Amino acid sequence: MENYVYIALFAPLVSSLFAALFAQKPKIQLVGIVTSLLIGIALFASVILFMNIEETGKAVSVTLMDWIVVGDMDTKFGFSVDQVTVVMMTVVTLISTVVHIYSNYYMESDKSFNRFFSYLSAFVFSMMILVMSDNFLGLFIGWEGVGVCSWLLIGFWYEKKDETRDVNPSISPSWAANEAFIMNRIADLGMLVGIFLIYWNLGTFKYTEVFAHIGDLSHTMLIGIGIALFIGAMGKSAQFPLHTWLADAMEGPTPVSALIHAATMVTAGVYLVIRANPLYSQIPEVGYGIAVLGTFVAIFAASMALVNRDLKRVIAYSTLSQLGYMFAAAGLGAYWVALFHLAAHAAFKALLFIGAGNVMHAMHDELDMFKMGGLKKVMGWTFLYMGIGSLALSGIYPFAGFFSKDTILEVAFNEHTYGIWFILWLTAGLTAFYSFRQVFLVFFGDERYHEIGAHPHEAKPYALWAMAPLAVAAVVVGFFKEDFVEFVTKFLPEYEMSEHTEHMVVILTIITTLVALTGIVVAYLKYAKGLKRNLEFEQNNKLYKLLYNQYYIPVIYDRVFAKPYKELSDIAWKEIDMQVVDASVDGIAKFVEKSGDVSRKAQNGNLSSYLNWMAAGLVIIIVIAAIAVAVQ
Repeated sequence: MENYVYIALFAPLVSSLFAALFAQKPKIQLVGIVTSLLIGIALFASVILFMNIEETGKAVSVTLMDWIVVGDMDTKFGFSVDQVTVVMMTVVTLISTVVHIYSNYYMESDKSFNRFFSYLSAFVFSMMILVMSDNFLGLFIGWEGVGVCSWLLIGFWYEKKDETRDVNPSISPSWAANEAFIMNRIADLGMLVGIFLIYWNLGTFKYTEVFAHIGDLSHTMLIGIGIALFIGAMGKSAQFPLHTWLADAMEGPTPVSALIHAATMVTAGVYLVIRANPLYSQIPEVGYGIAVLGTFVAIFAASMALVNRDLKRVIAYSTLSQLGYMFAAAGLGAYWVALFHLAAHAAFKALLFIGAGNVMHAMHDELDMFKMGGLKKVMGWTFLYMGIGSLALSGIYPFAGFFSKDTILEVAFNEHTYGIWFILWLTAGLTAFYSFRQVFLVFFGDERYHEIGAHPHEAKPYALWAMAPLAVAAVVVGFFKEDFVEFVTKFLPEYEMSEHTEHMVVILTIITTLVALTGIVVAYLKYAKGLKRNLEFEQNNKLYKLLYNQYYIPVIYDRVFAKPYKELSDIAWKEIDMQVVDASVDGIAKFVEKSGDVSRKAQNGNLSSYLNWMAAGLVIIIVIAAIAVAVQ
């Protein structure tokens, strides 16, 4: 089984390096085919490992090499594939394989086709390091790797400049990439502090050793470590207040959005909390704080999705909202529930993003849903796929989201956190509304795309076939819930529902389904039979403007942090760097130059002049010696 660990880990690296060989050359279709095949091999190896661990119940561990051996520190470059790891590996490689195949269609006309696949595969490799490492230091290497790759991919079309658009702020891909990178560097400082505290107190980075002795630390230290690690998770999973980069990341190619939001970067924070469950189980107050923040983010993001007109941003806000659900479950101690929702969400979220990519291609990169409509007639398969994804996201039976999201609500009810339950329940209704608002605006009603001269068409057959596994997973994953629980709870702690909650499950399910159906019906009545847009309302209603402008948080960040920092930098450059630092360096240089000019006059070739200088030097030496003797 060790060989399969190496195959799963290094196949994406080989894929990235292969594509990199042709990065500066014109499009080579073979690059897309080979890289997709190699990621598929990683998927195959992950499935083999999954089946082996399911059969044996034992983790597969390998040590690649000695890594850091300094003094008492002896850290190996090791990997361990257990139940949680192999679930993440399977999710990551499945979504990545689909995205790679789909990218052959989506990026077919891009001049940097080969370079794109190199970055995309490197992203997968970094995520595999993150989830497969058996220690916090290896996890951090993968953590930073996905950060770098996200910067490369979000800013892939770096030549594009800021544009004035109706549907989202005027930003460029480069700006969005830098925002994501900087936001995550802020959070990663917190994570580094947590890792340093772990080693300082326990003298090891390895998960098994850390969690075996975590109980030996003081409660205060555990709280400090837990908060520090979670700050890192907040950045990667875009939790408030480090959330603004997630929607802006839509400036990257759509396959990148599918990969980031479904299986890689944004799930890393949730994975960290799940992986560190022995720590968070001992500090329930921190866990409760995580659950409260996750709940807030769930409804916070959903509220912004209600009014947004950008197709990709609506889906991005839904990702942010669903991450809130995952953190709510993990914070309340239901770690396997959080992991189950992560896996289920990956399938239908990737399906939605790829469907949005089809629409975007058909509409010549137009993203304003108010300029679409009636696409069901010419994009039947995409409509079907996005309909399945939206039903799953809305939590409608028998789709995957029904099983995972309802379980999170049951956990909140079981923990007697009725405020969290109510907000998540309300968010479920909002989710259904904005999910089908986008479906109805894009595929139903009048064919508004004629006004902008678009001639929509369906995606190529192989792109549609690539989406099929995601659609199947979005439908059937929920039926494997019990098998999933039995599998992962061999590693993760079990979560037991109280007898009272068990009796209430049917009622809770009915209530949640009703609010979701209500959201769909309201969306249908408002948008299905044609666009009903009130421009006066949009321009004058304060609540609408508040939501559309993201609660003005980007504006606040710009005025409170970005602009003062820029002004301070300008002052430091003009007043300190130019006037003090540069002036000092230039002054020294000028002094040396003038001294040279003066001393050069002494080298005039006149013997009598040289004798005069020697006599003067001798007098100076005698005076100095006399002063020294007098002082003594």
